[in-house]
Amino acid sequence: MIRPAALSDISFIQVIAYQTWPDTYGVILTKEQLEYMLELMYSSASLKKQMEAGHYFYLFEKDGQTIGFVSVSNEGDKIYKLNKLYVLPNTQKMGAGKALLYKAIEHAKHAGAQQLILQVNKLNSAKQFYERHGFTVLEEKVLELEHGFVMDDYIMGISL
Repeated sequence: MIRPAALSDISFIQVIAYQTWPDTYGVILTKEQLEYMLELMYSSASLKKQMEAGHYFYLFEKDGQTIGFVSVSNEGDKIYKLNKLYVLPNTQKMGAGKALLYKAIEHAKHAGAQQLILQVNKLNSAKQFYERHGFTVLEEKVLELEHGFVMDDYIMGISL
């Protein structure tokens, strides 16, 4: 079951993020950058700010447990962005990620978007997941963060 997330669900999002990020990025990012980015994007204050700024979060629940989430936001000019999509490592390959992706696409279409974009680390195997669902690489982007950290990503998109 997929349901909209509320401020009271922030702890569920954090649990999933803190379990999936080391598995997803442990061989891509340094421990220091991993910790920095988790705090930057998943602290209670950061998630609350994202939700209040119009980022829509949806949770995937199976057998009473929250196992995944997706976040999507309006970027203007009929473009929406899939900001986050994570599923607990021990529950991957069971359809939750695909269902969350299609929920983000449905949300964007319903809002009148003509394109859904996302950023994915160049070394993240999720790139192939998105390609299988019709996303293509639009550009490469290196974003500089604090403390000398960088995000070396592909910007991918799909027409809606």
